[in-house]
Amino acid sequence: MSGKLAKKIIDKVKLSQLKALATVAETGSFSEAALLINVSQSTVSHSIAAMEDALGVVLIHRGRQKATLTPVGDRIYSQAQQVLSLIDDMGREAACARGVEGGQVRIAAFRSMASEILPEAIAQLHQRYPTVQILISEFDNSRELTATMRAGKADLAIADLIQEEDFETFALMEDPFIALLPPGDSYASLGPELTWNDLRSQPLIVSSGDCCRVVRSLLQQSQPPIEIAYLIANDSTAVSMTRQGLGLSIMPKLAAQPIPPEVRTAQLPFNKARPLGISWLKETWLTPAAYALLDVFKDLFKNEGPQRYGVEHEKATVSTTGHH
Repeated sequence: MSGKLAKKIIDKVKLSQLKALATVAETGSFSEAALLINVSQSTVSHSIAAMEDALGVVLIHRGRQKATLTPVGDRIYSQAQQVLSLIDDMGREAACARGVEGGQVRIAAFRSMASEILPEAIAQLHQRYPTVQILISEFDNSRELTATMRAGKADLAIADLIQEEDFETFALMEDPFIALLPPGDSYASLGPELTWNDLRSQPLIVSSGDCCRVVRSLLQQSQPPIEIAYLIANDSTAVSMTRQGLGLSIMPKLAAQPIPPEVRTAQLPFNKARPLGISWLKETWLTPAAYALLDVFKDLFKNEGPQRYGVEHEKATVSTTGHH
């Protein structure tokens, strides 16, 4: 007949005993410790004695004037502090989760970010916190987006980095400008790397938004200046016009998505990109749900964020202007 298994230390030492030990160590008094943890002095004494019995060592010298830790008691007190700290961390983590569950995140986003980047982040957020509600408002320019943020109508902006003093930002990636080439024989001779003369030889379709201000400036400064055939406000319209053979489009890679299969992409004779990221007002208290979404983005983009969306940006020179 087998006997009972000996109890492990974890079965013998209680959390209340660790708390009693830590409080006596910090106050040097059983009576003061009892007052702080709201129990009787005899309860504190019994807790320490029971812990000493379980461990088989003396933890505290009971002096007439003061209770002091023994050398082993000092080492175990340090470990008890770590355990109690972990318990506090557990409580904070649970409190955070309670705040996230059922929470809401209001997002102001450019279309390309909302369609290409946000869905994966939201899916991962809902794996962790299924009840978080996401509200997305799409914008075509930075001015309307920042005005919405400052009016308190959105918690996070997912767009070009807002590089203004009253905003905090977290960079995600740089989105390079590319050329979209229409199908057809007239464009068949154009290779994967365009020259300035290639741009002069074709009708150009360029966005009228802030993002392409740097592109328009480069075209105007070239010698001789390169004319723009179509200034288009909507990215999808520009892609459709390229698909119909009306001209060669210049736009950020994410803004061009989804690229029709018959439309080719090519590298431009200049390296420019728009910085993308998350921004929020410095003076605004973010909700636990908003912080949870930030954590998801940090996890997604920690190592291979740009590559997961087909963006290669190592050689790109960043443009600080906006685009949708």
